[in-house]
Amino acid sequence: MSIHDTDAPLRYWREGGIAHIRFNRPAVLNAIDVPTANGFLEACQAASEDKEVRVVVLSGEGRAFIAGGDLAAMKANPVDTAQALIKAMHGGIALLAGMNAPVLASLQGAVAGGGLGVALAADLAIAAEGTRFNLAYVNIGASSDCSTSWALPRLVGMRKAMEIALLGETFDAAEALRIGLVNRVVPAASLEEETAKLARRLADGPPLALGRLKRLIRDSLDRSLQEQLDAEAAGFAACAATEDFAEGVAAFFDKRPARYQGR
Repeated sequence: MSIHDTDAPLRYWREGGIAHIRFNRPAVLNAIDVPTANGFLEACQAASEDKEVRVVVLSGEGRAFIAGGDLAAMKANPVDTAQALIKAMHGGIALLAGMNAPVLASLQGAVAGGGLGVALAADLAIAAEGTRFNLAYVNIGASSDCSTSWALPRLVGMRKAMEIALLGETFDAAEALRIGLVNRVVPAASLEEETAKLARRLADGPPLALGRLKRLIRDSLDRSLQEQLDAEAAGFAACAATEDFAEGVAAFFDKRPARYQGR
């Protein structure tokens, strides 16, 4: 089944510069099984190889973003199923992190387990009021996957990450905003509209500069200050040589919106 099919467990399509990756098993709150994970990897590969993609939007069909891994699918053969699922999900997450295009997660309903990992893997996240978050792994006797143990302490600090992981408690969108897991919380009825506005704003931005900024920020915690200063200097010089930089400066002095071409 193709990821471009509307009834596939994981859908992928592109509208202009905006690529959409949507988990599409609403009857089970988009719980991730192996076909879904394989579709996710395929979609991430498609987005990463498409030079026209300027932003990637992650979303879930129906009442939830992702309620975690599909435990029913794992029950009969837990080890082999978990390994196959995790291999594909981790491959997709690594591709999203390596892309120059910003990745935006649009969240509603349940965001749990691996679903929280997918949300944390995005560069930005917007959540509907009423969204509920839970790392959940400890509640089923498992440790984490989908980059949660890497992303959580970087976003919320070590102590808060330990609380979220070890206690397995549910928290709401307001708390997720307070601790820095999401960037914005909007009324549920406005989630699609606000996601589209933010995606369009990113897609209209300077793609080369956005890619450099993403790389600088993501790599900063693994560098010394001097290494980061050197990377910033190299990045700015590279941007200054582009047509986008010339356009951005001209637009500033002309007092008009810039029209970036990615060159």
